[in-house]
Amino acid sequence: MFSYTIRRLVQLVPVLLGMTLIIFFMIRAIPGNPAQVILGQLATADAIESLTKELGLDKPWHIQYFNYLTDLLRGDLGESLRTKVPITEEIWPYLAATIELSLAAMIIAIVIGVNAGIVSAWFQNSWFDYAAMVLALVGVSVPIFWLGLMEQWIFALNLGWLPTSGRESVMNPVDPVTHLFIIDTIIHGDMENLVTVLKHLVMPSLALATIPMAIIARITRSSMLEVMRSDYIRTARAKGMKMFWVVYKHSLKNAIIPVLTVIGLQTGLLLGGAILTETIFSWPGIGRYIYEAIGFRDYPVIQSGILIIATIFVLINLVVDLLYALVDPRIKYS
Repeated sequence: MFSYTIRRLVQLVPVLLGMTLIIFFMIRAIPGNPAQVILGQLATADAIESLTKELGLDKPWHIQYFNYLTDLLRGDLGESLRTKVPITEEIWPYLAATIELSLAAMIIAIVIGVNAGIVSAWFQNSWFDYAAMVLALVGVSVPIFWLGLMEQWIFALNLGWLPTSGRESVMNPVDPVTHLFIIDTIIHGDMENLVTVLKHLVMPSLALATIPMAIIARITRSSMLEVMRSDYIRTARAKGMKMFWVVYKHSLKNAIIPVLTVIGLQTGLLLGGAILTETIFSWPGIGRYIYEAIGFRDYPVIQSGILIIATIFVLINLVVDLLYALVDPRIKYS
C-alpha cells in the first residue's frame, strides 16, 4: 500500500499542474482590469497604467504564468492585490472556517444518512422506508438558500433558539489559536464560548448537510438491499443470528464501498460549494473569500483559493481509495 500511495501522490502532480493552467487562464477571461477595480471609476488612465505595471499585469500571459508557477513551487502563493497581505498568512482563517463547517455538515450527513439508509433497507417497503426516501428526494430538491432562510426565520427570529449568523459572539470573541473555533475554545477551556460556537454552527451545518445526507441515504439503502439478498446473509439469518448484528456487522461492512465513494465526493464538493451557505449565514469561509476576490479581480487570491480546494479534493479521493483496502480485505494495492 505504501508504494501505491507514493505512486498516487506522484500522479497528483500533473493533475494539479493542469489545474493551475486552467485556473490561470480562466480567471483572466473575467472582464475588467484589476487596477481599474482597485483604483475606482474616477482613476486616471495614467494611474491605471502605472498600477497595472506595478502588479505585473502588463506582461504577456505566458510570462505571468511562468512567474506564478515559479513562486508556487517555492511555496509562495503570492500577495493579495487588494489587501497587500501574503495569501499564505491571510487564507488560513477562511479555510479553517470552511473546514469546520464542512466537517460538521458531513458528520450530520453520515450519521443520519447512513442509518436512515440502513433502516430503510432493513424494513423495505415499510412506512419508514417510504418516508425516508421521500425526505431524501426533498433534501436533494430543496435549494440551500431557501432552507437557510427558513432556518433563520424559524429558529432564530421566531423561536430565538439560535443566532442568525456569524461564527462567534460579537461581545465575547474567540481567541484564535488554530482558527478552528471548536478546538480553540477547548484549548482555552472556555466552555461558555464552546456552547456559543456550537450554536452558531448548528443552522449552517444542517443546511449544508441536506443534499449529501439525502444522497448518502439513497446510496446506502440501494447498496444494503443488494447485499442483504446475498446467500451468506440468508445463511446468517437461518442460523438464528440477531437481525441487528446481521445488518450492522455483516451487511454494512460489505455494502460500505459505494457509500465511502459518495462520502468522499460529497466532502470535496462541500469544501468548494459552501458559498451559498456562507453568504446566507455570514460565515467567513473560503467560498466567500474567493467570491469577494472575484469582485475585485484579485487574481492571486482566486488562483490560490481554487487550487487549495482542488488539492484537498484530490487528497480526499486518495484517502477514500486507501480506505477501500482497509474496509474490504479483498481489495489489494500492489
